[in-house]
Amino acid sequence: MTTAVDCLPQARKPHTVRFKDDGLIPNHPRWPFVIYRNAVDLSDDHDPAAVMEDLFEANGWGDTWRDGIYDYVHYHSRIHEVLGIARGGRVRFGGNKGRIFTLKAGDVVILPAGTGHQCLSVDENFLVVGAYPPAGTYDECTKVEDRPRALKTIPKVPVPRNDPVYGKSGPLAKPWKKQK
Repeated sequence: MTTAVDCLPQARKPHTVRFKDDGLIPNHPRWPFVIYRNAVDLSDDHDPAAVMEDLFEANGWGDTWRDGIYDYVHYHSRIHEVLGIARGGRVRFGGNKGRIFTLKAGDVVILPAGTGHQCLSVDENFLVVGAYPPAGTYDECTKVEDRPRALKTIPKVPVPRNDPVYGKSGPLAKPWKKQK
């Protein structure tokens, strides 16, 4: 059965970026950060945040939230995260030596466990919808003291069953192949 939310994703090739461990932020040792530019059609009179929430939840990514992104660098060592951009801003991914992206409404970024992220600048309307796959536990790492445990837990976070935008057959499976 096709729902209204199924019609909103637009086919996009994933753009991937691998970030190196910078001494504070480990980033993921195998899987890249993924960005889908303009992946969700927000041109109609839909509430952009509600569209992102419904889309992520329809694809098995839950515990959704609406807010901005912290203005300090942090990462999650026991869970992956998806960020759907309802209204844009500039965000650095990968830690202090990472890369800055200007994100626009309809963009979606998928962060494998360990990927640093930090909001750098926004206008007053910046709005992000975040969600998590069912496997994993939320945590927030910000200090060098978090690294020893994070280096052990990050590689153990399993590949999500579904792409948060495109579902079971989505392109996330290719860059995040299971490694033996």
